[in-house]
Amino acid sequence: MDLRTMRYMLAIAEHGHMTRAAGVLGVSQPALSAALARLEEELGAALFHRTGRGVEPTDAGRVFLEHAGNTLRAAELAAEAVRELVGLETGSIRVGAGATAAGYLLPEAIRAVQHEHPGLRFSIREAGSQAVAEGVISGELDLGIVTLPIEHPRGEDLMVVRTIPDELRLIVPPGHRLSGKKSFRWEDLQGEPVVAFEAGSAVRRRIDEAAAAHGVALRVVMELRSIESIVQMVRADIGVGFVSKHGLPEGAGLRPGGGAGGAIERELAVVRRRDRVPSHATAAFERALLASLPDASTRRKP
Repeated sequence: MDLRTMRYMLAIAEHGHMTRAAGVLGVSQPALSAALARLEEELGAALFHRTGRGVEPTDAGRVFLEHAGNTLRAAELAAEAVRELVGLETGSIRVGAGATAAGYLLPEAIRAVQHEHPGLRFSIREAGSQAVAEGVISGELDLGIVTLPIEHPRGEDLMVVRTIPDELRLIVPPGHRLSGKKSFRWEDLQGEPVVAFEAGSAVRRRIDEAAAAHGVALRVVMELRSIESIVQMVRADIGVGFVSKHGLPEGAGLRPGGGAGGAIERELAVVRRRDRVPSHATAAFERALLASLPDASTRRKP
């Protein structure tokens, strides 16, 4: 018994005549009669009475037709659901990222995908790299953007799809003595109030390490997660701050200079589970994200 046979039986019941049903189905009348005979033999019951005017369902036939109709409707719904998913008409995409990526790297890709596939839904989790890596490994997230290196016991379960160079730059309040300059010396920050990312975050560790390498202990007066919040607090003259170049206008922000060493650089990475094939929705978003990333370089792990 298969779905085609069920469709045959429903057509016979609808038209009440073997020849008319065969014509609608596009099969020969002998082939339709043979299908009915095989099914009746399989079920051990007659499904239709043969009358002078055609056929009509027996009691067993009415029971069969009811269940056959339900089965065909369920099969059609299942097929439609798959077509919608494959056609990117529905589906969800779960992405984790830190403040820089969530605020400045993801929006363009999300906009592009939603324009092409408005039925897709996004769930964006803004969190530190450790939490994002954990979410991708556990399957709670489809994709993540983290700071390298990946510091997780199961980091090898992640595949680096693409790396993204980043640079952390100093921003200062309007009228500050460093305002208008292109560079700063680390000793300029000795004792200066600093609005910083929260302790323990990958970006905060990178900034603290750079300062410590030049003998400076930053005087942190406020800790925040959001780049925009740091920018607003700096504008309000709470202190100076470090943010990603991706969150600043082109060329804005101060870089270390005056013999203080090179830029404060870090490397971000788009990651996903190594052993999982992305869904159609996730794959579409990944393509859009990679196409939108600035200064991106490909680096795939074996």
